[in-house]
Amino acid sequence: MDTAVLSLTGTNQVINTRKFQHFQIFFNPKCGSHKSRCLSAVSRVRTVRCAMKSYKLSELSHAEINGLKARPRIDFTSIFRVVQPIVDDVQSRGDAAVVDYTLMFDKVVLDKVVEVVSDLPDPELDPAVQEAFDVAYDNIFAFHLAQRAPENIIENMKGVRCKRIARGIAAVGLYVPGGTAVLPSTALMLSVPAKIAGCKTIVLATPPSSDGSVCKEVLYCAKRAGVTHILKAGGAQAIAAMAWGTASCPKVEKIFGPGNQYVTAAKMILQNSEAMVSIDMPAGPSEVLVIADKHANPVYIAADLLSQAEHGPDSQVVLVIAGDDVDISAIESEISKQCANLPRGEYASKALAHSFTVFARDMVEAISFSNLYAPEHLIINVKDAERWEGLIENAGSVFLGQWSPESVGDYASEEGLRKLGPYVAKMAEVEGLEAHKRAVTLRLQSVEAALPI
Repeated sequence: MDTAVLSLTGTNQVINTRKFQHFQIFFNPKCGSHKSRCLSAVSRVRTVRCAMKSYKLSELSHAEINGLKARPRIDFTSIFRVVQPIVDDVQSRGDAAVVDYTLMFDKVVLDKVVEVVSDLPDPELDPAVQEAFDVAYDNIFAFHLAQRAPENIIENMKGVRCKRIARGIAAVGLYVPGGTAVLPSTALMLSVPAKIAGCKTIVLATPPSSDGSVCKEVLYCAKRAGVTHILKAGGAQAIAAMAWGTASCPKVEKIFGPGNQYVTAAKMILQNSEAMVSIDMPAGPSEVLVIADKHANPVYIAADLLSQAEHGPDSQVVLVIAGDDVDISAIESEISKQCANLPRGEYASKALAHSFTVFARDMVEAISFSNLYAPEHLIINVKDAERWEGLIENAGSVFLGQWSPESVGDYASEEGLRKLGPYVAKMAEVEGLEAHKRAVTLRLQSVEAALPI
């Protein structure tokens, strides 16, 4: 996500999703040495075991280490066979096909496929929820505004002048997943850069609620960020509608946003079709790599791993232990305890089953493996984490120190966990991502417990 929204102008910059040359760094200064509070007991108890495999880097061959960087592969052959007829049908029948597939897959009857955002009344949100989204909007806007490329004129030689100008793509499509979780934060992450880039038409596609309406939190974020149209559909049919255009849905020139394997397949098919549409990238499942040493709190390590694992069974999490004297049993115990009490614990436990832990001799070996793996999200939870920043080569977003959970990057970018944390927790609560919330609240509890009364 972080890198997928950087090319909303006509002069695109290609970023390799496995070897990132540009990455964001999040760093919250130390808040002192604090003891962590334990999770409060809950009535619902499930037995969940930490099923992550483990490897010692010093005992592996070069080929075996290279093998660890491989991601789970999706066989798109069968998926393409399912998606291609949907894409073709939407091209042929337009809105009618979108209505039929929405009824088939989402069990929702649509009386209107596309809503013009300016025609919709402002949704009423809980004040605390609205404030959280407003803070996230301000932070996302400030971050991406700084990336806007200025006009650049270069005289290569006398009499030869070249000019570099960025123009906003006229019409873009933004896909915001629904299904197991509503994701208004994704609406912000995608639409704010489009607004800054100057895109005239911004179509946001998202699965409708059971009554055919737009999720009120997604609508609020869409209105705030300048979205012009909302396509009330998900899956391959939504991607096809934006790519081909229908009677009610404007045709777009480029499509951004994450989705499941059917959404990804539709994007891949359509970028090579007569629709003449570009895509951000065929994004894979979510992933995080956490580097931890003996100073890292097992509670925070577990929370950070689970906040990514709860996205879905295909998510991948990797724990890299740097040095000796790390109590791995305490980490595994904490993962099992927290996972057992997550609403989405079943998803997280399935993700853990194909994830793994590696043991490195020191930080140099740990970061070398991270650079090889090139994670989407990298958390360096070690003592004096900032001193290792210069060795990081390949990562999507980087979070330095024990007070910088990846959840902060999912919702907003700003220094100061105590200031930002409550807003992040509120947004995660709205989206039903409890592990994301805990990655913040467990740290906040530690900070508050150590403050003088």
